[in-house]
Amino acid sequence: MATSTFRNKNKVRPRKTGAAKRRRCLVQRRRLVALGMDEAVVEKMPIDQLRAKLKEPKKLQRALAKEKAKAEAAEA
Repeated sequence: MATSTFRNKNKVRPRKTGAAKRRRCLVQRRRLVALGMDEAVVEKMPIDQLRAKLKEPKKLQRALAKEKAKAEAAEA
């Protein structure tokens, strides 16, 4: 057994993969849609903004509810 790779944790640590990153992004986009955001808006949103919105889901839900109420008031 090679002790050099065993002792050097940088050589044996798990690496992040592109497929895992794409999967995480897809899951995060689905979470935003489930919170009530429009799917077309979420698709065009950059990943850094997407993550920022997911950090405070209650705040996002309140803002979406306020926008929805404002749109309904404008229609009436």
